[in-house]
Amino acid sequence: MVLDKIKAPNDIKKLDESEFPVLAKEIREFLIQKISENGGHLASNLGVVELTMAMHLSFLLPQDKIIWDVGHQSYTHKLLTGRREGFEHLREYSGMSGFPKRKESSCDCFDTGHSSTSISAGLGYAEAREITGEHYKVISVIGDGAMTGGMAYEALNNASRLNTNFIIVLNDNNMSISENVGGLSSHLGNLRTANVYQDLKVGVENSLNRIPFYGERMVSRIRRTKSGIKQLFIPGMIFENMGITYLGPVDGHNIAEMRRVFRDASKVNGAVLVHVITKKGKGYAPAERHPARFHGAEPFQIDTGLPLKRRIKANYTDIFSTVMRKLGERDQRVVAITAAMQDGTGLKRFHNMFPERFFDVGIAEGHAVTFAAGLAAAGLRPVVAVYSSFLQRAYDQILHDVCIQDLPVIFAIDRAGVVGSDGETHQGIFDLSYLSSIPNMTILAPKNKWELSDMMKFAADFDHPIAIRYPRGEAYEGLKEFREKIIFGKSEIIYQEHEIALLAVGSMVKTAEEVRKLLKSMGYFCSLINVRFVKPFDAALLDQLAEHHDMLVTMEENVASGGFGEHVAHYFAEKKREHMPELMNIALDDKYVEQGNVEILKKEHGLDVESLIKRIVTGYVRK
Repeated sequence: MVLDKIKAPNDIKKLDESEFPVLAKEIREFLIQKISENGGHLASNLGVVELTMAMHLSFLLPQDKIIWDVGHQSYTHKLLTGRREGFEHLREYSGMSGFPKRKESSCDCFDTGHSSTSISAGLGYAEAREITGEHYKVISVIGDGAMTGGMAYEALNNASRLNTNFIIVLNDNNMSISENVGGLSSHLGNLRTANVYQDLKVGVENSLNRIPFYGERMVSRIRRTKSGIKQLFIPGMIFENMGITYLGPVDGHNIAEMRRVFRDASKVNGAVLVHVITKKGKGYAPAERHPARFHGAEPFQIDTGLPLKRRIKANYTDIFSTVMRKLGERDQRVVAITAAMQDGTGLKRFHNMFPERFFDVGIAEGHAVTFAAGLAAAGLRPVVAVYSSFLQRAYDQILHDVCIQDLPVIFAIDRAGVVGSDGETHQGIFDLSYLSSIPNMTILAPKNKWELSDMMKFAADFDHPIAIRYPRGEAYEGLKEFREKIIFGKSEIIYQEHEIALLAVGSMVKTAEEVRKLLKSMGYFCSLINVRFVKPFDAALLDQLAEHHDMLVTMEENVASGGFGEHVAHYFAEKKREHMPELMNIALDDKYVEQGNVEILKKEHGLDVESLIKRIVTGYVRK
């Protein structure tokens, strides 16, 4: 196998050109096999095999810097830098990350996970290179989807002022910018980057500018005429008008053509954008037909593409999807907004039924929130469906545009808490902290699937900003008999005894129920409270529990700093009660949570039943 020859960075340069197609085929077969066994991002990686090979042939790693936007498409890059063995434990706890990681390899120069960041990071590298006097190439790879994020254009605006080489590779797998792949654009690209053209352009401008009075006018008129001609032929004029040289479109599966373009791009004394056309899922028919389904794939059967495990029970996203359909039928004011996550957030059904009330704004979370604020100010009831870790990107808009105006925007926050295999950049463990710091915000967390439905209905009739956070995965069906009406700011008492009170937030109610059973079997009396409202919390119930319990244990799938437990502790510190119960806050420590199976991660961070029992029993002193 040709792939066997790749053991270290730059080994691809030792291959004969005739071996490149074989290597590309073997890489695809390898990725399909490994991801079918362990899961991972497939379609995006299959689409960039030749592009990655061309970059590794054109540049020298780790000296040159390749920055992957989002980074889920970096699997071929990892293979070509000698990390083949790491795929045995891809995205597992203490295994190889599914994203670039600086601590994993010197060939990963920047950690990524969220979208639209690579141009900013690459610009930082390019400017630092000039300050330090070093000599290396900087290449930022960004997808056409990521170009919907405003941060990318902020970076392009600044990159246009560069007087040093900086290569931006636009990986276009939807032909969303241009279909003009042909000889004319290639010819124009060659012309604009040829040394003789660059030298002539500068020479002519300098000569004309020296002509008194008329020189500057002549240069200005020539520039306007040249731009008008370019508008007719060059598909990348949006970039040219920003001051960034545009090359392409180029076939992203033609290694020789890409190597030539990268050589031309390296000659440009400034920012240059190389537009590459690729096919998402290339080489595997199921992924080509259904690229969204194979974005983040669970283990699957290679011959059919079907998942190895069939989902029998509904997950929380399914429940949200169903209740959104019902809300849409009931209330014409309900509109739905997503940031390029229609399937992931469960809004596809709503979109199909109410297309005029569905909005996909692209990868632009900040815009999504302020857009929702405008909709709410105009009398509608917008629901912003978003993953917890991605909502972090819109903190200012939540505070400034929604909450200051006290607008009725509903935030449906999926993937809250410990998420799993995607690692630090995707864990939803900060939302309780950053949302609870904002005045006018109300925060709820459901204990099971029925309560998520009830909370969404409550939110639809609520006249203020409100966030409902729920976890990834199978929806809990326990405690069905406990379904008290939701009352603003009130918790739900599931079991009331004395000694120890467990105050559990959302997904931790299931864990708390198991903890309570074990504590009971050990002879302890134990109350169980479904917190429901993280903000405002039920202060009256806290006072009542403090009168009759020796220990209050708060339990949340969120970092301790700024979380529910910290707010409870602050409340009691301010009260200065005569009878003060022992307080124990069960939460995540002040550190990032890496990738891995959710149950393993919870055990590692002390959120599993066994760890909680040990901690509570050790900390509790009977009075």
